[in-house]
Amino acid sequence: MFVLIVGCGRVGSAIAKTMQGQGHEVSVLDEDPEAIAMLERGRRESWEEAGGTFTVGTALEIDALMEAGIARADAFVASTNGDNTNLVIAQIAKRRFDIQRVVVRVLDPARASWYAKQGLATVCPTQVAIEMLEAAVQEQVVG
Repeated sequence: MFVLIVGCGRVGSAIAKTMQGQGHEVSVLDEDPEAIAMLERGRRESWEEAGGTFTVGTALEIDALMEAGIARADAFVASTNGDNTNLVIAQIAKRRFDIQRVVVRVLDPARASWYAKQGLATVCPTQVAIEMLEAAVQEQVVG
């Protein structure tokens, strides 16, 4: 499977390493040329030597997405630090490029819920944290 991940911070780089470790072909797009260091942390060989691809570019530019391989992606992960960017590029991946496996990180719980109802696979770390913290408080109160 060819996986395109946009955003090479803690989340995107961790997903990229896991996917590559499972034998998938992985391409990562980030606007910061230094972000590749996240992919190479703790490795003996470079990201590219290990078979990965890293493209420097802006996620909202079709040329950058094309260079990173969006036209042949089997799966697409939008994990930049901006909800707006993630939501736009996830919709481009799904609608324009007909990628079946599109997952988008959305920090705002209300927006994540709305877009999930529109058919996007959303992951909302903020909502997960809220639920976990509420459960932990309730355990302390009940326990």
